[in-house]
Amino acid sequence: MVSGAILAAGAIAAYFRTFTAPLLFDDRYAIAANPTIRHWSTAFWSPVEMTTGGRPILNLSLAINYAISGTAVWSYHAANLAIHVLAGLTLFGIVQRTLALGGQTRALGGAAPTEDAPLIAFGAALLWTLHPLQTESVTYVVQRAESLMGLFYLLTLYCFIRGADAPGRSSRRWLALSLTACLLGMATKEVMVSAPLIVLLYDRTFLAGSFREAWRRRWKIHASLAATWLLLAGLVTGAGWDRHGSFGTAAGLAPGAYWLTQFEAVTRYLWLALWPHPLVFEYGTFWVNGLAEVAPYAPVIVGLLLAVLVALWRRPVLGFLGAWFFAILAPTSLMPGRIQMIVEHRMYLPLAAVATLAAVGIHTAARRHSWVVCGALALGLGLLTARRNEDYRSELAIWSDTVAKRPNNERAHNNLGFAWSQIPGRLDDAAAQYEKALRLQPDYAEAHNNLGFVWSQMPGRLDDAIAQFETALRLQPNYAEAHNNLANAWSQAPGKLNDAIDQYREALRLKPDLVEAHFNLGLAWWRVPGRLNEAAAQFEEVLRLQPDDAGAHKNLGLIWSRLPGRLADAAAQFESVLRLRPDDAGAHKNLGFVLAQLPGRLNDAIAQFENALRLSPDDPTARQALDAALQQAQAAK
Repeated sequence: MVSGAILAAGAIAAYFRTFTAPLLFDDRYAIAANPTIRHWSTAFWSPVEMTTGGRPILNLSLAINYAISGTAVWSYHAANLAIHVLAGLTLFGIVQRTLALGGQTRALGGAAPTEDAPLIAFGAALLWTLHPLQTESVTYVVQRAESLMGLFYLLTLYCFIRGADAPGRSSRRWLALSLTACLLGMATKEVMVSAPLIVLLYDRTFLAGSFREAWRRRWKIHASLAATWLLLAGLVTGAGWDRHGSFGTAAGLAPGAYWLTQFEAVTRYLWLALWPHPLVFEYGTFWVNGLAEVAPYAPVIVGLLLAVLVALWRRPVLGFLGAWFFAILAPTSLMPGRIQMIVEHRMYLPLAAVATLAAVGIHTAARRHSWVVCGALALGLGLLTARRNEDYRSELAIWSDTVAKRPNNERAHNNLGFAWSQIPGRLDDAAAQYEKALRLQPDYAEAHNNLGFVWSQMPGRLDDAIAQFETALRLQPNYAEAHNNLANAWSQAPGKLNDAIDQYREALRLKPDLVEAHFNLGLAWWRVPGRLNEAAAQFEEVLRLQPDDAGAHKNLGLIWSRLPGRLADAAAQFESVLRLRPDDAGAHKNLGFVLAQLPGRLNDAIAQFENALRLSPDDPTARQALDAALQQAQAAK
């Protein structure tokens, strides 16, 4: 209990300042622009182009957060930290129970496993939990994909260990929990694929002594765990096998080119596990141009792999730790990727092997003083984690840090441009970053689209903006957001409204749930005489996807106030605006106008006009409307 409390307190101390860290990068799509987390009926099914696609448990967890706090970030960060702490506690349980088995675990440096198991396990879990390499999986909200999968992975093994050691009915319950955790993990992230193999290897290494004996004793649970691959295969198939063109040979990638990048990637992961600096949020896309580029890394990785294979035979415990490291990295290292070659959150679970080996080594070297050494090391790691978390305080901070560390990363410049574009008066800085990204990668469709968006906000740059949108669409014809932005630009140009409407329709054909396109198409139809019903339909679609969109409620209220027989519906829309924004003077005034036309609601209208004037005392139309309503009320007496 004390160890668990210390571990939790350490994690909270390292991460408590992250609860206000904003949504970053893929968070904008997986959370802010993800309509499926807004309704329980769709909570298991996310669009495949998002990080949550084909990962229903991940999407469900975000839906729970949305139900708690909407897009306010505190509940998402609280959940991520809770997941991480639970994973750390589970790792503590696994290491403690494994060391307490004695026998082959004595191969880990000659430690006295049984009596020292709690201390070594606590050290391993504390080092793992507080290591700054974990920040990307904990502080970057959508990478809950990694940490939540990691928790289920650890629970699968922990419950298996408990089930293998328990009698009768208790054993069956623990093994059922192991199978449940494995199923949940498969539905969270594809890296879970190695869990059944690792459980079998654990059984052979620490319990049964051989694969044959492990299968003879517990074939039912091993077969059941392997059967969870069917669920994973179904989810991967549903996501198109290539995660929207970003992974796999189905995406047209040459495996060899990607595999060569992984020698540097895995070497860097190992280095960062031992010396966590510099940590980089986004490494960018890079390719190996020749075998000479992998020469510094290939001997390290090939040598370690050979050592692990030998250890599995001669030193099974060390072999298990090595297999844990490489087996968990294998899916992302072997499956060719188009964009991300090095990603720090991939080390979330593999780091457990390094932390465990470090804790055993410290205990072997320092013995009764090992808790001092381990505690000092954990404190240092925790301080580094807290410092790294400062980089997540804003989009501008994290992307400025990334550009400083990877100046040739076009994706980092593109995202730094987006961060600047969100700050009033900094459009020139945003444009400069997008232009830098395009110098690094001229065919970068997203940067063309973003540069066009910035230029569309600048006086006299509309034609330049249109040219950028058209370039983006030439490079990527199915780019829904670029169609939407081109439509916005054309809607500002004389005589191009019909062309803009066609572009909005194309954007919605490509991405039917694109809220911005529905909203903008509603505004466009509003400008066409006699098409108010079409405009209203678009704002209704916005509210289906995003029920708390105050702007859509307002526009729908204004349209319905102009249509015969819809005054009561208009009033309901303005009341929804005020539920979301109680101090919106315009909504009070609009509601007053509508209520004044409804039978028996004149006094309510007067109250709304008074509220509008309380909030905006210099509004002449609200003053005139209040005077007229008071006169009408006086005349009715």
